[in-house]
Amino acid sequence: MDSPQDFPPQGSQTDVPAVVEEASREPILTLPAALTGYIALLALIHLRVLLPPEIENWTIDVFGFIPKRYDSSLLNLQIPGGAGAKVWTFVTYSLLHANLTHLGFNVLWLLPFGSALARRFGAIRFFVFMAVTAAAGALAHLVTHEHAVAPMIGASASVSGAMAAAIRFAFARGSFLSFSRSDADTAAKVPALPLSRALRDGRVVGFLSVWFGVNIIFGVGAIGIDAETTSVAWQAHIGGFFAGLLLFALFDPLPRMRSDAADASSRDVSDRI
Repeated sequence: MDSPQDFPPQGSQTDVPAVVEEASREPILTLPAALTGYIALLALIHLRVLLPPEIENWTIDVFGFIPKRYDSSLLNLQIPGGAGAKVWTFVTYSLLHANLTHLGFNVLWLLPFGSALARRFGAIRFFVFMAVTAAAGALAHLVTHEHAVAPMIGASASVSGAMAAAIRFAFARGSFLSFSRSDADTAAKVPALPLSRALRDGRVVGFLSVWFGVNIIFGVGAIGIDAETTSVAWQAHIGGFFAGLLLFALFDPLPRMRSDAADASSRDVSDRI
């Protein structure tokens, strides 16, 4: 005769563990590992503010982006960092921030757009993309501030690039700015709009208009630091933004949405807004 343990009665406590194991709960906020690592790096580097003032100033001079560093007309000007700083500061400036408010603004903007982009690109593409858009922002700042001595610091050019890249797929059906959005991983991997189609989408054009207006008027991003003033390097934001918008296709591992299918596949209730 079979023992009672072989066939537990229905509804007994032995059924409970199996039910609990099958009921998964989604965390309230999940970030991809690449973005988490990037934010952690920014936070770790910001601990430099705890250093003595003379070391803090030296760090900004060596790793901040200083346009005057590339000015050959002042041969006697000695800027810390030497020839190497002419190369690495195109990226390293983006890892420095003036204060917690500056860092917080950049992280806040990065959370939705950077999260989607990191999921879509994967870690290596994401980090390279952030470096490339940082360099584009530095180049734009150099062109418009040829003789500036004040170091520029802040991740806003890269953040702007991430935002620009993300809007290439953000409004497509199922993506994270769509009213019919899917889960985070699926939303980050919907087919992207071709650039020509994206620039004809009213939602994308509206986003671009608001973004350019906010950055030119208020500017929440890369900050130029000197002894007396703090200013917003909005040209760097625009340089990073255009780089992200135009270079997105070079980094995107997913196939493009066909131009003749873009209207049908990207349409959802948000088309009425």
